[in-house]
Amino acid sequence: MDCDVLTLAGIWNSGPSHWQTHWEQRNPKWKRVAHRDWNNPDCHEWVDELDAAIAMSEGPPILVAHSLACGLVAHWARSESTLGIGGALLVAPADADASSFPSEAVGFAPMQLQKLPFPSIVVASTNDPYVSIERARAFAQAWGSRFVEIGDAGHINGESGYGDWPEGEKLLGELCEQVSV
Repeated sequence: MDCDVLTLAGIWNSGPSHWQTHWEQRNPKWKRVAHRDWNNPDCHEWVDELDAAIAMSEGPPILVAHSLACGLVAHWARSESTLGIGGALLVAPADADASSFPSEAVGFAPMQLQKLPFPSIVVASTNDPYVSIERARAFAQAWGSRFVEIGDAGHINGESGYGDWPEGEKLLGELCEQVSV
């Protein structure tokens, strides 16, 4: 896959069994966007960190976001950044407006529901504890994203059995091809 990729882990970061970690190990050029405090993320600070990482990219990168980072991408898209990205794969978006949303995360509510100015795919599970399938579908519609429902997949992370997740990597490849045309 010939795309510049930035991965964006959710709250608490993605551990060694997470698909993002597996993908990064196979693709050493891909970079995880660092955050100062994974346990107590601040949206405004993280938006600035994401913008700095995009600025350091060779070309418009593809963002690969999980959970809380999906909301981060929507907030970044509404920021006053003059930078652009190629697209975004948004997996298991956490609902900042829901009671299940981690209280440690600051500044992510309300969910940004404006159309994203780049191609995107939202991947969601029917039994995710951080977002209902209806809300995930509503996010995809509001963001202008292709919606992919993968059934009972929990939070689509290592704990849910999604370590390597080749189906997700295939979706990323499709997005990469779409933006490379």
